[in-house]
Amino acid sequence: MSVRLENVTVSFQKNVKALDDVSFTIPSGVYGLLGENGAGKTTLMRVLATLLKPTSGDVLMNHLVYRESNYPSIQKKIGYLPQELSLYPNLTVRECLEYLGGLSGIPKDECKKRLDYYLEKTSLEEHQKKKMKQLSGGMKRRVGLIQALLNEPEFLIVDEPTTGLDPEERIRIRNLLVEFAVGRTVLFSTHVVEDLAATCSQLTVLKKGKMLYSGSVKELLKRAEGHTWICRMEEEAQVRSLEQKYRVSSKQIQEDGMTVRVISPEKPDVPCSPAKVTLEDAYIYVSNFQ
Repeated sequence: MSVRLENVTVSFQKNVKALDDVSFTIPSGVYGLLGENGAGKTTLMRVLATLLKPTSGDVLMNHLVYRESNYPSIQKKIGYLPQELSLYPNLTVRECLEYLGGLSGIPKDECKKRLDYYLEKTSLEEHQKKKMKQLSGGMKRRVGLIQALLNEPEFLIVDEPTTGLDPEERIRIRNLLVEFAVGRTVLFSTHVVEDLAATCSQLTVLKKGKMLYSGSVKELLKRAEGHTWICRMEEEAQVRSLEQKYRVSSKQIQEDGMTVRVISPEKPDVPCSPAKVTLEDAYIYVSNFQ
């Protein structure tokens, strides 16, 4: 399974483009979609989920073109977790998911088997008798993920699936997505770089509707090599001065001052040394200097 976007543009107003001539291919496995809020990630996923028609350009699932006559065939292959999802507040977790499974045409015995599996995988087994309105935001997010997984889609689209989760649950969800992606395609959209560093080897970076990068994580890291620096400052005033000149990605207080991580095309004019590039460094670099 692969999905191809060809020169996709989405315009909501005459001069406002949520997506601007975007082209890339989503292969099998977990594929990352990275960008700040407002980058166009949700618009792109709505296009891929057949909820929004592009103003121009084409989308193909394998060789099947996204057009209304093909939507029924395409939709059977898709699972989608949107950023905002309203489920049935007065149903229990299990009742809600059983109902959604029935709407998807999943046989009862098979639906029960899948629910048992995914409730355990998402740590919701002990909460399955709670009503949806009693759940925390993070729990509702996990229920939403199960509904997207329930029909075992060939193409799973997940928008910020780890929002509201504690670190341990984020790891469980990331691992679940990696397991699910074997033989399938998973589009994992987030602004949390750490989630993609732990799950995918290929990604696309968006900013203000434009594609800044599409390719391997390894190649993205190479782009930032020689542009990431560790600077050691003794006084806060030095740090403030550094921040005015350069892109500072992190600061850490030490016993003898502060360690500052700087992303810059050129070596900063203060004492510093090269740093090993992280995916976050590379993302900041391509977002601000390319």
